[in-house]
Amino acid sequence: MKLLSRYLTRELTASIALLIVALIALFSFFDLIQELESLGKGNYSLDQVLLFVLLSAPGHVYQVVPVAVLVGTMYALGQLARHSELIVLRVSGVSIASVAWILIRVGLVFVVLTFVVGELVTPLSEKAAQRTRIKATDSVVAQEFRSGLWVKDGNSFVNVEDVKTDAGLQNIHIFAFDDKFRLNTITNARSGRFDGESWDLHDVSKTTFSEDKVRSDFYPSFNWGSLIRPELLNVLLVVPEKMSAWNLYTYIQHLSSNKQKTARYEVALWAKMIYPLACVVMVILALPFGFLHQRATGTSAKILGGVMIGVVYQVLNRVFVHLGLLNDWSPLFSAIFPTLLFLMIGLSLLIYVERR
Repeated sequence: MKLLSRYLTRELTASIALLIVALIALFSFFDLIQELESLGKGNYSLDQVLLFVLLSAPGHVYQVVPVAVLVGTMYALGQLARHSELIVLRVSGVSIASVAWILIRVGLVFVVLTFVVGELVTPLSEKAAQRTRIKATDSVVAQEFRSGLWVKDGNSFVNVEDVKTDAGLQNIHIFAFDDKFRLNTITNARSGRFDGESWDLHDVSKTTFSEDKVRSDFYPSFNWGSLIRPELLNVLLVVPEKMSAWNLYTYIQHLSSNKQKTARYEVALWAKMIYPLACVVMVILALPFGFLHQRATGTSAKILGGVMIGVVYQVLNRVFVHLGLLNDWSPLFSAIFPTLLFLMIGLSLLIYVERR
């Protein structure tokens, strides 16, 4: 049994690894074509384009591993079926459950790989990629509205026209309200930088409103204590799906403390925890195809079928995220339903094949 386990593990791992490399190369090529449109914008040179594509590659690893596991498993089983090796295994008394357990252990390896890349590598590489591109083009991290970025900080609403790649702020406007939502002060600053504990603002004009008068003051520098940290501004560099679980959790806590909606980030957090398990689900889903119509169905057809199933899975993941946000579904349900659905389909097919 150990010999069989090593043989199946080697065949399956080689097929999956080959597909991961091929898919990453394909997606990186698409990134390169897209980025060439921005070539020459500002200081965006070919070297920086290639660096951006390279730094974006780990994000593609996280996305394509489950699909590669599905297609790679189908391909490996298709090759075994083509040479009648699966028939020999069945005739020799090896059950589908035994083969499934060997393949699931391979899937668990890719679960760990997906989680490590998604949690430790992708957030850093994606942030570095966006910094490289933004710094070379227009040096602005985000402008969610025409007026810039808006953030709620306690009883204050903060408008930042420009956020630099080093988390420095430009043209800051702070509107402070009292507990009855009456405007108390308007603070305008030309620039700001975080000094480790608070924000050091420069060229500050502060307008204070009281019941009988309005007072204006100017300060060359001003210390602004705020719950906003550069780590929260760095969230702007990476879409929620590519953030680390810890950064998602921290940002959710910040939004909750300011009574803002957290659904988008909660779904992303649950998906971050559940998505790597899709590797095991894909192994279970692919296994029955190795025993169904072994002679009638060619390897190419199985690969095409695997690609289509993988595409449907990715589409369902995206669809349920948006449906959950629109209909206020539970974030856990929105994140886990497609994976559970495919797991049930895979288990049903396994039971069907076992009873044939």
